[in-house]
Amino acid sequence: MSSSSHARAVDVLLRPFSIGSMTLRNRIAMAPMTRERSPGGVPGADVAEYYARRAAAAVGLVITEGTYVDHDSAGTRDGVPRFHGEDALAGWAKVADAVHADGGKIVPQLWHVGMARVAGAPPVPAAPRVGPSGIPLDESEPGHAMTQQDLDDVVAAFAAGAAAAEARGFDGIEIHGAHGYLVDQFLWERTNRRTDAYGGDIASRSRFAAEIVAACRRVVSPDFPIIFRMSQWKIGGYDARIAVTPQELEAVLTPLAEAGVDAFHASTRRYWVPEFDGSDLNLAGWVKKLSGRPTISVGSVGLDGEFTDAFRGKGSGIEGIDGLLDRMERDEFDLIAVGRALIGDPDWAVKILRGRTDELTPFSAEAIGGPLY
Repeated sequence: MSSSSHARAVDVLLRPFSIGSMTLRNRIAMAPMTRERSPGGVPGADVAEYYARRAAAAVGLVITEGTYVDHDSAGTRDGVPRFHGEDALAGWAKVADAVHADGGKIVPQLWHVGMARVAGAPPVPAAPRVGPSGIPLDESEPGHAMTQQDLDDVVAAFAAGAAAAEARGFDGIEIHGAHGYLVDQFLWERTNRRTDAYGGDIASRSRFAAEIVAACRRVVSPDFPIIFRMSQWKIGGYDARIAVTPQELEAVLTPLAEAGVDAFHASTRRYWVPEFDGSDLNLAGWVKKLSGRPTISVGSVGLDGEFTDAFRGKGSGIEGIDGLLDRMERDEFDLIAVGRALIGDPDWAVKILRGRTDELTPFSAEAIGGPLY
């Protein structure tokens, strides 16, 4: 990194930013990434050390991996942490304390997978696959369309997670409404074929997500931040769209913002790709423009290869961030979340901020499968 690029990175990324009661020391966030290192759903000391190490290395906001809400169909993988039960919540409180001790802020990502299943997850008879219409995202067997009682129970489970997060000292929450998981299944017309108030036009398909947000807002302090993660793409469906025009996107965002979303986390595979024709704005840029809320962008930051390349023996090289800084200088979005680069190198943020890019360690598949560090 040249001296001028280094100075620009410091100027752009080291600006503090506030979302509700949470003030971040800089514009760098750690993206949520499932690590499956919580036996029985309980995060241990290694999980606390893993997140705290990123905070100690200058990450301003840690967004945890997805954590299951308290619902019998929320998810089935043993190593994925849950955000309910005294044992798991006690573990998460220690994680939050560890991140705070190293100067960072932290929010848990609350998650229900719905009809989606992480590859290799064992079948659990007591945890039926449910969704808006029971339609799978792949060629697997159909599941069950959710009843009104199911909907009410899931809304209550997210709210319970939000209340638990504030009680355990977290700085906010993130609701996982992206990538083809339950909340996103309601937003997407392919998986939502309901004919009641939760299906039909795009505003109706947003109702379930808005009810979750509103329920969370009711049980936490007025300035406790609620972040909503959204995407167009789905796992295994990279060309999927919930909104094909800015007008449709606005119809999704408006009820969520009115329900109490403080910031949107717009997930894309490549942050530099324009979302709609006729504009260079990426998804986070459009969401900010249409909603008036702060946004977090994400997608292959600091990398020059696809995620799947690493699992074909290619590895992901290191890419500069001048394009990212250009977008952030003009306030296209407010924060940038970094994923794989922070798995490959936990010191990525501090190396970027100190101009030590020649010391960066690239991401590789081995970093995913190996121990937390």
